[in-house]
Amino acid sequence: MSEASITRAAVLEMKDEQRAMHEGYVFLDEKCLLLGGAILRELARYADIDRSLVEAQRAATTALQAAVARHGLEDLQIYPPLAQGNATLVREARSVMGVRLQDVAWQPASQGPPPSVQSSPEAEACRRAYVELVAEAARLAASGGNLARLSREYQRSVRRARALQDVLLPELDQQVARVETRLEELEQEDAITMRSRA
Repeated sequence: MSEASITRAAVLEMKDEQRAMHEGYVFLDEKCLLLGGAILRELARYADIDRSLVEAQRAATTALQAAVARHGLEDLQIYPPLAQGNATLVREARSVMGVRLQDVAWQPASQGPPPSVQSSPEAEACRRAYVELVAEAARLAASGGNLARLSREYQRSVRRARALQDVLLPELDQQVARVETRLEELEQEDAITMRSRA
């Protein structure tokens, strides 16, 4: 900063910038806390869905074993599958501190499967169990994506807050102190010059 630009107005401007940076740091710090809370909630949700997925997987395995025992592996392989041409993922969007999150529900095709020559309750139970498994897997995938987005934004906010706290604010504090000290020196020099002229 040149001698000509060292004025009280310049110091006030720097202090305004200092205040704005501090407010930015406080905002980022609070954002990190809110994002951390959102991550913990999403982790709990992820764990619940994961437990549901494991249960659905066990149920599907049990249903598959029963269907294979009833039909045999070759007959079960030609059992008509559920048509998935018009299956949909229903997304519900939400936001946490500007981070877009989504909840997903997988809805199987509305049309039923073609009729089977050897229909059985075991094969139908197997089909339903795997539909449920796919639905839980879709929910888990959405929750995992939410966690990734929240984590990325949290890390970004922490880096910005640290940069403000550890680099920019201390540099600005030192600069304000230097300018204020130099301004006082200039004012003292002016006062001494005025006295010597009088």
